[in-house]
Amino acid sequence: MTDASGESAASGRVKVLLAEDQGMMRGALALLLGLEDDMEVVAQVPDGEAIVPTALGARPDVALLDIELPGRSGLDAAAELRTALPECRVLILTTFGRPGYLRRAMEAGASGFLVKDGPVEELAAAIRRVLAGERVIDPALAAAALSAGPNPLTVRERDVLTASADGATVADIAAKLHLSESTVRNYLSSAIGKTSTRNRTEAARTARTNGWL
Repeated sequence: MTDASGESAASGRVKVLLAEDQGMMRGALALLLGLEDDMEVVAQVPDGEAIVPTALGARPDVALLDIELPGRSGLDAAAELRTALPECRVLILTTFGRPGYLRRAMEAGASGFLVKDGPVEELAAAIRRVLAGERVIDPALAAAALSAGPNPLTVRERDVLTASADGATVADIAAKLHLSESTVRNYLSSAIGKTSTRNRTEAARTARTNGWL
């Protein structure tokens, strides 16, 4: 794996990008990883929109991404990063150990998925393992994902539920997604049925709880 200056990760320190919206958590992770002899945090970003542009400049070997970030989720950024910088491994680190998030992370091309309550030694080991080509997944979460089954919502159903947040009207959603109002109603109705809920608010809440959004 080669960075912008031509150095190989194998012959120097592992370059890490951190994406975490909580400043204290981001700073603590950077400090702890910086204590590892073979690691260097080369970039830190507080929101999802900055992940790919920053990665293209810093050329990290591993991107450590939170999921719930301002502007754009770490999962969406992971999918773009896979295309824009395929040599960079992605490791998702999140507070929310939801089976649906794990499935989406793997679909986005992430090499690992860990929850934040583990010791930093495990995180450092996971970074080394994904850089070596391994896939690292929290064992308990992997078991839960297998038993939970696939995401029942289509991409468009997820889009309309996400857009329906904060009391958005059907007209608002239609304008935002460039769909007709009748199409939006159909997607919302389908999502409500699939989540066995009574309305779009409950459908969105259930989908988020399961990591489907």
